Amino acid sequence: MGRVIGFELSSQEPEKAVKFYSEVFGWEFADPHWDYWAATTGKDEKEGINGGIGKGPNDHPHGTRIQIEVISIDEAIAKAKSNGAMVVRDKMEFDDFYLAYMVDPTGIGFGLIQKK
Repeated sequence: MGRVIGFELSSQEPEKAVKFYSEVFGWEFADPHWDYWAATTGKDEKEGINGGIGKGPNDHPHGTRIQIEVISIDEAIAKAKSNGAMVVRDKMEFDDFYLAYMVDPTGIGFGLIQKK
């Protein structure tokens, strides 16, 4: 079962967004990495998820995407495509994980993550 493990807020003014969410909700942010500020939204003993704010790319300049962890990103991409989803960004490799962005048949964007 794919579990939502995070969220990504896309903004063309990520520094301003970081300041807003920090001041309004008390979120804590790490220093930026790849134009992405990881966010801690609360203590681990409470329900909730963490995420981050990134400089929105051309294909998703503003908005929110959930990140869904999968066992095999290649299988999840294939299964999503066979059920009507479109690949927005194919599998990308990072230090500790693989990431891909898709849009479901209704237009909702989401990310797939496979930890290494």
